[in-house]
Amino acid sequence: MFRILRVIALTILPSAAILPALAQHPAPGGMVSPPTHQHRFDDPKAWSRVFDDPARDKWQKPGEVIRTLALKPNDRVADIGAGTGYFAVRLARAVPEGTVFAADIAPKMVEHLGARAKAENLTNMRAVQAGEDSPRLPEPVDVILLVNTYHHIEKRADYFRKLKASLKPGGRVAIIDFKLDAPQGPPKRTRISAERITAEMKQAGYALARAHGILPHQNFLIFKPI
Repeated sequence: MFRILRVIALTILPSAAILPALAQHPAPGGMVSPPTHQHRFDDPKAWSRVFDDPARDKWQKPGEVIRTLALKPNDRVADIGAGTGYFAVRLARAVPEGTVFAADIAPKMVEHLGARAKAENLTNMRAVQAGEDSPRLPEPVDVILLVNTYHHIEKRADYFRKLKASLKPGGRVAIIDFKLDAPQGPPKRTRISAERITAEMKQAGYALARAHGILPHQNFLIFKPI
């Protein structure tokens, strides 16, 4: 559901009202930090030059992430906190017979996602206007992906408990978020350990299915409903 200008040093946790447009914002060095409350996302095309910086690929490894998810060509996938579509467009290409719901809470980002899908001829990618307490997915999906979004969500147990209704039987939730010792990223006080994520997801009714170690700065955890 997120990038920010390289010159900004950030110390403020964003509110839920701007959550999804925040989660994937690269900060200095191509890393990711949440913006302050003052920053708005009224010009997604301008932000895209930062958000989709190819330098991010070196540590985010989007292709490897998607291969690890082992998606089927006809899978339905949700990218919650899709931002400008960094992962969503790649997911859409990975499931040519399926559907990708690119969900974001910022209306301008949702408009941008829809326009990007059209411009890149991704007829299987649909922009979705998310709410603060739900991504408002139009139908259940096989996989839900959240990249650098988890730590922004308030009342996470409630959020993910309700999110189970958006999963098909056998569906998975993939959470990618910064490690406590990552060299850059959001303020350390806002980061959440893999152990705490696992405990919170258990409280919401999920079990850890797999922890992948392919990302240098982020935890990559797969959960399934219990």
